[in-house]
Amino acid sequence: MKFHCASWICFAWFLVAPAHAAEILVVRAGKLIDVERGRVLDDQAIRIDGDRVVSVGDFKASDFKASAGERVIDWSAFTVLPGLMDLHTHLVGDISSAEIAAPLYSSAADDALKGVANARSTLRAGFTTVRDVGCYRAFTDVALRNAIDGGIVEGPRMFVAGAYITVSGGGGEVTGFSADVLVPEEMRRGVANSEPEVRQRVRELIRGGATFIKVIATGAVLAAGTTPGAAEYSEAEIRAAVEEAAQYGIFVTAHAHGAEGIKRAVRAGVRSIEHASYLDDEGIALMKKHGTWLVADIYNGDYIAEVGRRDHWSAEILRKNDETTQRQREGFAKAAKAGVRIAFGTDSGVYPHGDNARQFAYMVRYGLTPMDAIRAATINAAQLLGKERDLGSLANGKFADLIAVEGDPSVDVEKLRQVRGVIKAGRQVRLD
Repeated sequence: MKFHCASWICFAWFLVAPAHAAEILVVRAGKLIDVERGRVLDDQAIRIDGDRVVSVGDFKASDFKASAGERVIDWSAFTVLPGLMDLHTHLVGDISSAEIAAPLYSSAADDALKGVANARSTLRAGFTTVRDVGCYRAFTDVALRNAIDGGIVEGPRMFVAGAYITVSGGGGEVTGFSADVLVPEEMRRGVANSEPEVRQRVRELIRGGATFIKVIATGAVLAAGTTPGAAEYSEAEIRAAVEEAAQYGIFVTAHAHGAEGIKRAVRAGVRSIEHASYLDDEGIALMKKHGTWLVADIYNGDYIAEVGRRDHWSAEILRKNDETTQRQREGFAKAAKAGVRIAFGTDSGVYPHGDNARQFAYMVRYGLTPMDAIRAATINAAQLLGKERDLGSLANGKFADLIAVEGDPSVDVEKLRQVRGVIKAGRQVRLD
């Protein structure tokens, strides 16, 4: 057998040849939103080396004379801001529908592959980081996160829960079936009914790759047979999750619609409250005292009311949605006025992925300024995650996550639905 020496020499050279230095990008921004200081700057240049920002400053003509190893991106016609962050998403699987058995119709592989498409839509809508707050099939979110991190598929940076910590038959279960229908065990990996069981499930989820823990503290609007206002865990049980997670340096978030469930979760030390439909004055005061973040999906109710009625969702779910939607928005407005810390989260997966930015207008309608709403989805979100040194603003040393939009979203947040360019970790994802 003969070998072609030239081919082997070339292959060997490829194995030992040094990697080329990463391309340096210079992005010219017509306007740049400085979310840390709450201001808009004109004609700025953002210099990116590898996956990090190395400088941000006034544009100079010399910036546009790209030298060897540099590339210029001209976004002078756009407003540039940090990549957006949605801290309440469900990327894995299909979106909500009238069919309560839908989670059982697909396999884990089906759910993960649907997640690939959902992740791509989310990233191209300008959301470069998400917190994925739970999936029915345990660890399918971890698999999607790993595929994105490994460069196998395109998507946002993901922080993942692995599965829901929930009581039997609670808001994190697949519910609505006859008592003799057996739900697969992979959909019940987070079920826990006592403090020891909660601690065990937390450890299992962390070992499986979860980067935070999601506790279902109350019933849910979209879980048949559960009551959103009813607490499903005691304060001690939630505290068990918080204490166990803290040993690994990670946070707990609580799905909590009901007023009592919210207060139990806040006193137990959770990092954030999700939904908060029945948030009352006492709960607001507690959240202020403890520094607990509010992540409220205040757009979602309109989608459920419109599409749910059109597609004949169950009367129970439509009723619960009607009962909670306006109450949630009123509580959000009161919390915003009181100075509760607010981060952006939409419950994507109930509505179609990629429409995340629809919620900005609702946040402005219910008490935030446009700049406050932008900060909720950038620097505030990074602070909630404990990742403000790497994410949330365009500053030296942070990940180069940035988007370009038409117009000025600090005046009109609807402009955030008109994304024209996306860069994630220094890599250009989209340019229309």
